[in-house]
Amino acid sequence: MTRFYPLLIFFLPLFVFPQSFKGDPERFPQFSECREVGFDKQELCFNTALKRKIKEEFLLPAVVAEDNYRGEMVVLFEVTSDGNFQVNYINAAYPELKAELNRIFETLPKISPATYNSRPIDMQFRMPINIPLEAGVPSAVMEEKNVSIVKAEVPEPQEELEITKEYEQIKPLDFNHPRLDSDINIPLSHEFYSRFEDEVNMVGTNFHSASKPFLFSEVKDYYNFEEELLGLQKPVTSWIGRKVWNEHLFKFQGEGYWFTVDFGLDVQVGKDLDSELDVTYNNTRAAIFQGGLGKNLNFYSVVYENQGRFADYFNRYAESIRPGNEGAAIIPGRGIAKPFMGQGYDYPVAEGYLSFSPGKFFNLQFGHGKNFIGDGYRSLLLSDNASPYPYFKLNTTFWKIKYTNTWMSLRDVRPEVTGEDSYRTKFMANHYLSYNVTKKLNIGFFESVMWENDNNRGFDLNYLNPVIFYRAIEFSTGAQAGNAIIGLTGKYKWSNSFLTYGQWLIDEFSSTDVFGGEGSWKNKHGFQIGTKYFNAFNIQDLHLQLEYNQVRPYTYSHNTITLNYGHANQSMAHLWGANFRELVAIARYKTGRYYGHVKAIYGERGFDFLDNGAYYGGNIYRTEEDRPFETGVEIGQGNTTQSFFSQAEVGYIVNPVTNLKFFGSFIYRNFNPEVNTVNHFKNTAYWFNIGLRTDIFNWYYDM
Repeated sequence: MTRFYPLLIFFLPLFVFPQSFKGDPERFPQFSECREVGFDKQELCFNTALKRKIKEEFLLPAVVAEDNYRGEMVVLFEVTSDGNFQVNYINAAYPELKAELNRIFETLPKISPATYNSRPIDMQFRMPINIPLEAGVPSAVMEEKNVSIVKAEVPEPQEELEITKEYEQIKPLDFNHPRLDSDINIPLSHEFYSRFEDEVNMVGTNFHSASKPFLFSEVKDYYNFEEELLGLQKPVTSWIGRKVWNEHLFKFQGEGYWFTVDFGLDVQVGKDLDSELDVTYNNTRAAIFQGGLGKNLNFYSVVYENQGRFADYFNRYAESIRPGNEGAAIIPGRGIAKPFMGQGYDYPVAEGYLSFSPGKFFNLQFGHGKNFIGDGYRSLLLSDNASPYPYFKLNTTFWKIKYTNTWMSLRDVRPEVTGEDSYRTKFMANHYLSYNVTKKLNIGFFESVMWENDNNRGFDLNYLNPVIFYRAIEFSTGAQAGNAIIGLTGKYKWSNSFLTYGQWLIDEFSSTDVFGGEGSWKNKHGFQIGTKYFNAFNIQDLHLQLEYNQVRPYTYSHNTITLNYGHANQSMAHLWGANFRELVAIARYKTGRYYGHVKAIYGERGFDFLDNGAYYGGNIYRTEEDRPFETGVEIGQGNTTQSFFSQAEVGYIVNPVTNLKFFGSFIYRNFNPEVNTVNHFKNTAYWFNIGLRTDIFNWYYDM
């Protein structure tokens, strides 16, 4: 029977438009070609013009043609009071059909809106479309039936008497997981991103994978979130069963808006075998609220209440970066902590943002959170290992380019810079331009400028300039006005399975010192080179990664005490600061709801012998004036330290909607400095953990 399907294309109608409401002709929207048509022909002209434009633009997706698919898709859309077409919902068997119809509606021109009593109104329509549909089919085969009106947003006069029933008329729609098609950020989780990393990096895609976090709407064309989610659903019918295994705690979707409320957890208990403490633990409870108002405005908020006690090496590091005027520690990646029950920490955290897309090419975000630039596990430009910070971000995507501008407000919390019981404020502006040169090659240009709030300077409006390369601005505002870093990124896709990526950064570039061959301290740069192997050895969802990073001494530091490349005593780039080299190897695997990963990191680092002694270039928070020599500077100088870190984790995704996981992990860490000091001494850690975690941010235990 399927052999005769192509013949049926010429005999079946392409469009089916059941007429459920005969509207007042004066109220119908008007295309430009319908403006001279009489009132009694306006409805017919609107329907005919719309069907003609869709037929002329429609391109049948290859996968639909290959499957010889016949069926129907339905689109709910509206013509707004501004005269714009807006798609509200599409029901189709293929995501490619949804994408094609969305594309067509985006090309439709602005028209004259429907009116009521001479006032513009919104009018909603329902349109079934038969597939197959080919642009070359003569118009004579199109039925003379109209697009059916679903709703006009102005009540008829007789309905105005029912205004007291307005509250009762607010009814929920079927929840169709609108987040998966929204401008909400995909949470920064290495495991989550690994699920679709091979899809967005296929040869020929025009995706920009270095500027993170991604939006769900950016990735949905490459990875079918809804299909993946439905494939993981458990056959449970009870309310508790659905909430635990399959759904949001609370969800609501109405006409043009939606929101969800979830309860998050990060409950872990473990044991550091070399510690005198009985157990390690983390007890996090989180409230997560997210949603959308219309198609272009989304919001996300999460509030964490945390108490924890970790392995000894992690606790020592957290206490070593404690703030100046309060707090017992800074929990890496989270925030300032106060003492809790003698041997633990209490550290509240809040994150959130507004995401607004005023048009096809722009997305603006204002919030408190983290960002990341790069294709690697580490980033030498901008990483997510520091505590959350306020930011404003503008993403511009068009042609083969994605341009990311980010402005951030950061804090220096050290005792030597805090005053009047307040932390020192500084600002950072980043530009990152990503360009897909070919279907395999991507290059990116990065620039960052840090400046402090001196002389009540506040946020310097000079740095609002969205054009890349700030060097001229820095010198125009004073030689010591800011600290600039520039960088270059690259990625080459050898095939759908292999890619190579890298970064190169320069801090305080001086060609004489960089190429002089004398190892000048001013030769401050770093680079990264890495490779990824997707579906390794033809094993689906087995991903392998190998990465090398190195940063020369004194990189990211500055002669002005606050103008280092850091926030809240943590580096905004690599969490080791500078003066290091490392090799990272990672293997990840996922099948169904089960996942696992293994990570190994070997590194060589150079520390200072004393905090108040000579500065060998590893701690970015020290000023360069304390350096012991001008030339002969090399990686690992000072208290040379060899370190090895490995981690294995296996887990089960309890709820794929919230990414709640049950997991077990083991960490082995060996730290071996040349000379034992108060802050850096030989130690070994064996740390076991088991827990239940809503995985929406990355923990970094490999310091």
